[in-house]
Amino acid sequence: MTGSKSGKTHIIVVGNEKGGSGKSTSAMHIVVSLLERGFRVAIIDLDARQKSLARYIENRAAYAEQYNLKLTMPDVHILERSEGGSTAEMEQQDEENFAALIEGLSGKHDYILIDCPGSDSYLSRQAHISADTLITPLNDSFVDVDLLAKVNPDTYQVEKLSLYSEMVWEARKMRAMKDRGTIDWIVMRNRTSALDAKNKRRVHDVLTQLQKRVAFRYVPGFGERVIYRELFPKGLTLVDFKSGGREKMTMSHVAARQEIRRLMDDLKLPGWEKAAVAAAE
Repeated sequence: MTGSKSGKTHIIVVGNEKGGSGKSTSAMHIVVSLLERGFRVAIIDLDARQKSLARYIENRAAYAEQYNLKLTMPDVHILERSEGGSTAEMEQQDEENFAALIEGLSGKHDYILIDCPGSDSYLSRQAHISADTLITPLNDSFVDVDLLAKVNPDTYQVEKLSLYSEMVWEARKMRAMKDRGTIDWIVMRNRTSALDAKNKRRVHDVLTQLQKRVAFRYVPGFGERVIYRELFPKGLTLVDFKSGGREKMTMSHVAARQEIRRLMDDLKLPGWEKAAVAAAE
């Protein structure tokens, strides 16, 4: 098949300059959810050192082959940073390589999902500028909230924005100048506890403050569940679990699948609602 359903490829960027926030798990569940709805999806892994998302896909392919399973698979690409030459020359080469890859994939896929490394890089900044939807997963702690803003330790009021928030703000300006496009920034709160706690409420209050000031949409992500960590070696997601399959459904699986459905609805990606209705008919 060639060409995207809508004629325009939508770019999703999963970005966070801090590791351990569930970036690859979040990205993988979004990718498989889209594939299951019949969308054509490509992924670009910009973390050429860790390659967490690309390795997730490798595990998926190996598990499918081992058990003769028909699992949906995205088109996978790893883009490495340029080496050699001056900083300006390497950045120029990175920009050209990134643009060429995006151009080669656009139109052939409905979605391109770009997984950024957990640190600042020129390639990561290029990805942020290209984003139609930017998803920033955060753990449910002030250690992660610090990625977005400095918070007063006594009043829990936002004092100033972080370097990452300023970078996204700059990316939005550059995107508007480039093609008058807009970036829908979504902050996704991961690893929340089922128990009510003072820290949990304070994190919620700070994110609620910030979403008005920085103009992002704050949505619930994935809870603290062991099942998410257990799926990586098999390359599976909760979307893959079906009645009669190899893997048995538990109550934790059911609750996690509800989180995924809610997240996909909250993302408001183009064509998602229509595809979900068609799949239910």
